[in-house]
Amino acid sequence: MALGGALHLTGAEAGAIYLVTPEGLEFALVKNPLLTQRYGEAEVAARFAARRLPLDSSSLAGHVATTLQTLNVPDAYALAPGSPYHLDSRYDRENQYQSRSVLTVPMLERAGVALGVLQVINVTDAAGDILAFSPEAEEIAALLAAYAAAAIRNVQLAAHSLNDHLTGAFNRRYVTMRLDEEISRTRRTNEPLSFALVDIDHFKAINDAHGHPAGDGVIRSVAQLLINQSRAYTVVARYGGDEFAIVLPSTPKAGASGYAERMMRIVRSYPFATGAVTLSIGIATLPGDADNRDDLIAAADRSLYRAKQSGRNRVGD
Repeated sequence: MALGGALHLTGAEAGAIYLVTPEGLEFALVKNPLLTQRYGEAEVAARFAARRLPLDSSSLAGHVATTLQTLNVPDAYALAPGSPYHLDSRYDRENQYQSRSVLTVPMLERAGVALGVLQVINVTDAAGDILAFSPEAEEIAALLAAYAAAAIRNVQLAAHSLNDHLTGAFNRRYVTMRLDEEISRTRRTNEPLSFALVDIDHFKAINDAHGHPAGDGVIRSVAQLLINQSRAYTVVARYGGDEFAIVLPSTPKAGASGYAERMMRIVRSYPFATGAVTLSIGIATLPGDADNRDDLIAAADRSLYRAKQSGRNRVGD
């Protein structure tokens, strides 16, 4: 809808939406009535499926995705050889097409982060001559790009729920996203970031003695205790099974250790119907224990392993 509206409202002949992926910029949607008439809709979709552009400033779309700045090129074929960006003309050659005037605007996931780009191509006058896109067209494209980004983000969130269905805590996917965000913030501010992995001790024995419904009740209660006794900006997530992950922004190692000891005392004193429950907790801090997300998780996991090996009901060193 956003791409079709962009073509209609800007007078463009064709357009595309690219999404940022770990492998580069992927074509998510292509609209080109001229190519569709020539090859058919299915063939056009197949020609662009799985095609990628590098996520750098070498291409027009890559430049916008990396700089987050709108790019309005009156004639892509007239760009100087020394230009920091250029038209990736292989698509034109393969499809016997010419992308001349090109307007590319960023689609933002959040401030400073590109979800993708919206690109419209070839606006013409009444005589069919190619024109540059006007400032009004830039405004229209920017509004529609924002609309498209919100719609795509909503679909992504719906497809990947951020909450665990059993406990109502966040899920593993969300805690991974938040870790990435907090690591980026830590690198900007030089504030410490701590991460904890929490395991319910001897959980299998609880299931065996009282049944899985009772075990689920213990998981729910532990989750609520962790959430209710944590600060608002602490992220508590169910990491899998009877394990929880906790993100502690702006928290040094000593603070994380104190937090873990407090959570252990709270859970230990809670009157579970199945009997007393204890926790083993592993903690790690950036900087110090790791330099990136995967190493931070691995360091916390090693700390948790040491807590279990040392007898459980404790925080790993």
